[in-house]
Amino acid sequence: MTKERIETVKLPTRKCVIKTDRTEVRVGSSEKLAVIAGPCVIDSEELIMKTARQLVDICERLDIGLIFKSSYEKDNRGTEKNWKGPLAEEGLKILAKVRKEFGIPVLSDIHRHEDVNVCAEYLDVIQVPAYLCQQTSLVMAVGATKRAVNVKKGQFLAPENMAGIVSKLKSVGSTNYMLTERGACFGYNRLVADMRSIPIMQQAGAPAVFDATHVIRLYGIPSADPAGGEPRFVPHLTLAAVAAGADALFLETHPDPMSAGCDGASQLNIRYFEKLVKKAIEIRKVIGSPENVGEYTY
Repeated sequence: MTKERIETVKLPTRKCVIKTDRTEVRVGSSEKLAVIAGPCVIDSEELIMKTARQLVDICERLDIGLIFKSSYEKDNRGTEKNWKGPLAEEGLKILAKVRKEFGIPVLSDIHRHEDVNVCAEYLDVIQVPAYLCQQTSLVMAVGATKRAVNVKKGQFLAPENMAGIVSKLKSVGSTNYMLTERGACFGYNRLVADMRSIPIMQQAGAPAVFDATHVIRLYGIPSADPAGGEPRFVPHLTLAAVAAGADALFLETHPDPMSAGCDGASQLNIRYFEKLVKKAIEIRKVIGSPENVGEYTY
């Protein structure tokens, strides 16, 4: 006779609160779903302001917290000839203009120690890219700014290894951080999403964010080539992540993805953004809270 065993995974309390003069976005335990969204890289000030306006309007209609994301620099390019963005001096001022005009928090990723202070001056959330997530000195320098931090899980790491990164942040007094799942290596040039990463990273005491737009990138093919990504799978992965209890979504989105300077083949066309996020909110309502996911019978 088989004995029944019930195991309940209890998640620790976790929160990340990002404030501007006009807005507060809360991510974590028992909070509403939030989104981090925007073009992969700052192609132009005009495009950034236009996209930010669209995202603000959508998120106000849906009553969902928005953190605007765009990179001032993309340093991990496949060739030195690829567009790297406007760099810190110009790009951070564009993001500051987004915050001033729309009152929303802004996020960008950092690639080197020299940019830590200027990023802390202009950004509400500093993001450590996946390739650099194990760079201890960089993670700790970012954490020491007391700005909110988003660390993207390296595609070479198991989700439980992210607990070490949380420890590094806490060691310098950081209390406002998130961890983002963006896929794991599977063979050559393809990533897969393990939804177990969400509760495992939450177990480390950090809100877990899910990024579907990087999982579907097909590496080895230029991002300007339509074959370089599979954006048709973004909805499947996004909704699955919400069902698995993700605290927030990371969606790179663009009005005309194939004209983008970076990751054109994997960004979500903004015309699909509202419909997708609305479905995600509906799934979250069924769950109620990530804390309600996790009772298993054996």
